[in-house]
Amino acid sequence: MSRKKQGVSVLIPLTVALCCMLAGCGNTGQIDDNAAVPANAPAGNGNILENSVPAETEAETTIPEEPTATDTNIHVVAVGDNLVQQFVYQSAQNHSADGVSFNFDYCYENIKPLIHGDINMINQETLICGEGFEISGSNFNFNSPTALGDAVINTGFNVITMCNNHLLDKGASGLNACINYWDEKMAAHPEILACGVYRDYMDMQKIRTKEFCGKTVAFLSYTENTNGYSIPDNSELEIIYTSQEELIQQQIEAANQIADVVIVTAHWGAEDTFNVTDGVKALAQKMIDWGADVIVGTHPHVGHTMEYLTRPDGTQGFVFYSLGNFISAQTDNMNLVGELADFDIVAKADGTVTIENVQVSPVITHYEGGSQSNLRLYPYSMYSDDLAAQHGLPYCTSSTGPSYQVWSMEKIREMFETSVPEQFRKYD
Repeated sequence: MSRKKQGVSVLIPLTVALCCMLAGCGNTGQIDDNAAVPANAPAGNGNILENSVPAETEAETTIPEEPTATDTNIHVVAVGDNLVQQFVYQSAQNHSADGVSFNFDYCYENIKPLIHGDINMINQETLICGEGFEISGSNFNFNSPTALGDAVINTGFNVITMCNNHLLDKGASGLNACINYWDEKMAAHPEILACGVYRDYMDMQKIRTKEFCGKTVAFLSYTENTNGYSIPDNSELEIIYTSQEELIQQQIEAANQIADVVIVTAHWGAEDTFNVTDGVKALAQKMIDWGADVIVGTHPHVGHTMEYLTRPDGTQGFVFYSLGNFISAQTDNMNLVGELADFDIVAKADGTVTIENVQVSPVITHYEGGSQSNLRLYPYSMYSDDLAAQHGLPYCTSSTGPSYQVWSMEKIREMFETSVPEQFRKYD
């Protein structure tokens, strides 16, 4: 379940150890002059002989032992699509102090205690373009209020991926504005990383990395499509699609030369089904073989399974095929139960990486009435039969059909267990 890192990463533990020695970081005991006894001294009362080596000389010639390098544990929490549709931002607006601004903190407050990793990842499904762009949340045309980004950061997310099928909903100008928005947020909050889109070809060569727990982590992002839109010929913007396998391989292999850990996010797969397509499985295996440690999948709006994938050399990486929706205003029951992944990336002292302690729990989008009011998130541990009975799903006329309007604690559990293997399930 591990692999050997190549390049500079392998040198990091030794470099750190040497630096600590030179800087005096190690704990070295003080030598008492009266306790210094030459190696050839006879047993007796312990008095120092006349020809014994002075204590200070012995201390000077003693070579301290190198500190033992240790494994590094990076705790990760990851969620799926932050799909801020019209009823999501309207609910945030209705819960603001003035009824005009947006209080997205209300939508996320129940889930905030679970966002406690060293790395907290989210797919920001909707653009945040800022001034000059209409706020919208329907018909494949998404642009969210700027207050959303503040709430995402306030909830605890520090890695925001943007690479998904809605990147070009507002054209090249909208995507440029969204990149500007997140650049401003990163300047104001140096602890966060927004990634997944590039301003031009040269920018695409700069693999995004960030240090966590003393280890360098690289983040790479790919999308299956952009809803039929393409970058205009007069734009230098770059988006990497899952079909560009040669480029993906180059990026993953390059990331392994500069980082201790490589995380890939992939926006792929068939929507509204629990089945993982053969194409997704095949590409996931390739990415792991090329050197990805973890793949976090999104896009189907339904939670999918997850598993370890083995490389030809016997080492392993891990793939979450789809974490489903984080928040949304959709009206089929399967779209309202997302997955929150909680796991550890262990960067070993010998340069290998393992994925351990994988746990996945349900995240529920709750709203009330046919108008989908009071929309907010709940972890499964906070949800109840009483809340389920109040859910507005049975009254949503836009649902696919009666079987998709069934809602209860039993139904939530059934859908979750359809996706998540037993060994990874967490309910409390």
